[in-house]
Amino acid sequence: MTHDVIIIGAGASGLMCAIEAGRRGRRVLVLDHAKKPGNKIRVSGGGRCNFTNLHASTEHYISQNRYFCTSALKRFPPAAFVAMLEKHGIPFHEEDDSQLFCDRSAEDVLKMLLSECRETGAEVRTGVTVDGINKDDGFLVDSSEGRFSSESLVIATGGLSYRQLGASPFGYRIAEQFGLNVIPPKPALVPFTLSPKELDSLKNLAGIALDAVVTVGRKQFPGRMLFTHRGLSGPAILKASSFWNEGEETIINLFPDFDLLECLIEKKSDRPKAELKTILSELLPKRFVEYACETWFESGPMGQLSDKILQKNTEYLTQWIIKPNGTEGYRTAEVTRGGVDTKELSSKTMEAAKVKGLYFIGEVVDVTGELGGYNLQWAWSSGWCAGQFA
Repeated sequence: MTHDVIIIGAGASGLMCAIEAGRRGRRVLVLDHAKKPGNKIRVSGGGRCNFTNLHASTEHYISQNRYFCTSALKRFPPAAFVAMLEKHGIPFHEEDDSQLFCDRSAEDVLKMLLSECRETGAEVRTGVTVDGINKDDGFLVDSSEGRFSSESLVIATGGLSYRQLGASPFGYRIAEQFGLNVIPPKPALVPFTLSPKELDSLKNLAGIALDAVVTVGRKQFPGRMLFTHRGLSGPAILKASSFWNEGEETIINLFPDFDLLECLIEKKSDRPKAELKTILSELLPKRFVEYACETWFESGPMGQLSDKILQKNTEYLTQWIIKPNGTEGYRTAEVTRGGVDTKELSSKTMEAAKVKGLYFIGEVVDVTGELGGYNLQWAWSSGWCAGQFA
């Protein structure tokens, strides 16, 4: 069974690549071991598919070569994917931080991609296990449905996140089989876990969400922060996790864009008999204030607290240092950081420099986007680029 292009992985990048290669008249076969295509598309954005971000550009991605993604994002920008949705009449809307979501369901995006595959003649087969890959004049793919051959082979198998949806290290093994370097993968966009001691002290805060700015190294991440039974989650924490390395401290500011010290000094003058915990409970959830008063400072009438004490209390709440014990790992990670070294690939075509006809796209590559639609945009862009050449 001969094809021009075999794509392993029927996710976002694989389907986009199939569409584009099919448009060029290439005979395309997409293989996936899952029973259905696009499982990660289905769960994206809580089932509404956060399919891109209008601000998708180099500075929103992590990689050993931060500029590798620049070419692909410029050649297939967010506007290009939006045009596809508009062509198919799929309604969508913009939310905070320029994130775009489907109005109805992620199924709209998946149906669109599969429809485009049918139109271009790209065949998608699911429930097919790939047992081995070899290269002769072309590529030989041994599978549960027999042997397939092709001139080009595209690896779009994703990373290790969402293992419950069938994620595996298959793509990394293929890269290593053909002599390509792989940057060690790690979970990203993932909640932090805390030490048993710290977790015990915070156990009564589970379920509380606060606005915060979380600092890791020199980077700051604003957003909601959620206390969980395992540690810390929420958008600010997920963003920070992609940049966090084991052993690093995080600094949490619970009063971003608000001068807490000035506020407390004013309250001291206006309401000298009011308890500090009463004032803070007007600004923060009561359960958290109780934790702060038990852990960091004692409450008391505002009139009896010196400005120095108020300044110290402010520092506790705006420079709270937490050292994560780790992360929840791939079980809850939204993406994988690391992957096939971009030094091995062409930023224009996604083809491996050492192996003619072999391409790597999407999450399997060492390009990781921030939270908010950036990772799906990388999938569309890298898949589109490979589809022009595979």
